Amino acid sequence: MEGVPHEADTVSVGEFTFECGEAVPDLELSYEAYGEFTGDNAVLVCHALTGSAHVAGRRRRGGTDTAGQARAWWDDIVGAGKAIDTASYYVVCVNVPGSCYGSSGPSSEGPDGEPWGTDFPPVTVGDWTRAQRRLLDRLGVPNLHAVVGGSVGGMNALDWAKRHPDHVDRVIPVATAARLDPQIVALDGIARRAITADGAWQGGDYYGGPRPEHGLAIARQIGHVTYLSKSSMSDKFGRRSASRDAARDSFPVDPAADFFPYRDVESYLDYQGGKFAERFDPNSYLYLSRAMDNYDLASGHESDADALAAFDGEAMLVSFTGDWHFTVSQAEELADAFRAAGARTAHHVVDSDHGHDAFLVEPDRVGPPLADFLADGVRGKSVTDTADEDGESEFAPVHTSLFG
Repeated sequence: MEGVPHEADTVSVGEFTFECGEAVPDLELSYEAYGEFTGDNAVLVCHALTGSAHVAGRRRRGGTDTAGQARAWWDDIVGAGKAIDTASYYVVCVNVPGSCYGSSGPSSEGPDGEPWGTDFPPVTVGDWTRAQRRLLDRLGVPNLHAVVGGSVGGMNALDWAKRHPDHVDRVIPVATAARLDPQIVALDGIARRAITADGAWQGGDYYGGPRPEHGLAIARQIGHVTYLSKSSMSDKFGRRSASRDAARDSFPVDPAADFFPYRDVESYLDYQGGKFAERFDPNSYLYLSRAMDNYDLASGHESDADALAAFDGEAMLVSFTGDWHFTVSQAEELADAFRAAGARTAHHVVDSDHGHDAFLVEPDRVGPPLADFLADGVRGKSVTDTADEDGESEFAPVHTSLFG
């Protein structure tokens, strides 16, 4: 991002007690910041399950903050002249505790000089919010113009409205929900069992030896299927058989590939699983996915609306018709909770066949309403609400474009 100040660092925020009651003596947080802070223009971007603080711009050579992540995960949205304009806003993204991209987690060094492993305290979405608040205090940012996040990052954004309602003016939860439904919780549980059933997992104490890459690759495959839609998978793969070379090069190698058809969709998932297993820590996957599964906006309150009662800012929910991981109806329930709490609210539904990944791969549909909401709130010209004047939802998808 030429001409825009960019800071990337890992800092200690001191002793930190997690919601489970356990503490670490020195919590380190990796973050990246873009633009200049003017006092009222800070935007916090919360990353998804396996994302990092590297939300935009070119990857730093030799940097440890991306830990192998190939590219900035929302570079189409964040940057000078883009939807989250770093020429206007001071944008901060913090790698959450429990991750393996620079912040303290299972793979980082514990008090005994060895990796924490499963001795690292269990983390929650609330811990992420509290850690981000601690980091923002270090950066001299008392209040946020907005907080935005997709997937579990959207839960993180919701938690800001619940936990720090006086510290944020606008909240943008994208492709998320107040809690996961049982089907996704079940699939996440199976994915975690793929890791812990891998003989190399060793109770989480595998550092310095073989990693449970086979289990992690399968876990990623399970998760990846939930990010796609039926129509997108059909269009992209159909039932085509993969080549012999694809079968030989797959990871993990399918032992039945030589005598049963090995299809394109399997080859794709094997490739995705293998690449992911090279760059991510299996224990971190266990920790972060469990934090997502356990999140419940209404926890400690009578309802979602009660949890949001102190938030008097504005909210824009963004959902996608092809997303079955976090559905349109779940987003509408969230929108209703914000409305019941008295917040000015819009629910922007995008007609998309890309499934849950749409918030990452369709910037032309996500960018305009996001930019307009940041600038003008629910009055933004591209911010379309599904609710009519009486507050009844019509679930009408909206089509937007950067070009008109």
